[in-house]
Amino acid sequence: MDFRAELASFLKSRRARLRPEDLGVRPFSGRRRVPGLRREELAELAGVSMDYYTRLEQGRAQNVSDAVLDAVSRGLRLDDAERAHFGNLVRALHHGSADRDGTPRPESVRDGVRILLDSLGDVPAYVIGPRLDVLAANPLARALFGDFDALPAARRNVAWQVFLAPGARELYPDWEEVARDTVVALRLDLGRYPCDDRLCTLLGELSVRSEDFRRLWAEHGVREIAQGTWRLAHPEAGALLLHRETLHLAGSPDQSLVTFAAQPGSESAAALVLLSIALTRSSSSAGRAIHS
Repeated sequence: MDFRAELASFLKSRRARLRPEDLGVRPFSGRRRVPGLRREELAELAGVSMDYYTRLEQGRAQNVSDAVLDAVSRGLRLDDAERAHFGNLVRALHHGSADRDGTPRPESVRDGVRILLDSLGDVPAYVIGPRLDVLAANPLARALFGDFDALPAARRNVAWQVFLAPGARELYPDWEEVARDTVVALRLDLGRYPCDDRLCTLLGELSVRSEDFRRLWAEHGVREIAQGTWRLAHPEAGALLLHRETLHLAGSPDQSLVTFAAQPGSESAAALVLLSIALTRSSSSAGRAIHS
């Protein structure tokens, strides 16, 4: 991964969304060839020299302090997620990662979390790790999103399923929104794990095989997405409206539990109950067949 190009594109995209007149900055004279802030205007806002900011944007600045990162972030009006990503990219150029070696920790899911997954009953849920790999899923999640356990390891991944799996656009009526959120999550992971070869391999495959991924990746979206509402059009359960919550697991900082709950008393809740009952009956029938 070319982190110099990644840093430059990110900062340029954030300059492009701002106008000097909205920030109280005196516009520099001369023909404006690009939209948004020019480098000179941002340097003035951040209180750094034009030469230093240019070197920073090009990935050539050494020993960039937190004070400089904060000043540039304020000038660009970055939110907390964008500020963290900016810092990760700068550190990735020189140190691999802020506080790790740039690679994720081991990805085993502890027994207590697996028990919790299976006890959720009528709530589809799975555990994701770095690069959006699905590390474990309960039966209802596998029935809705696909049997991850039966897939090759490279395909047990939310991003692969959203962009490359057959039927993804039919499953998600709001596919564009789901896809954009997926890309945003991958970009955050790129900053957190700059030395992760598997993440770079995944990004390469998605870039080669999906024009939509390339288009969304070029937006440089960065934000934390912990919750949301997903609509599904499932071939068996029908139309579903599910509330997604992402819960970070204490003791496993690289893992999150993602749940998809329906509003109590809704048609979606009833559909999940029926699907859960059908799965239980199917499992019981299989068990009886094995022991007959």
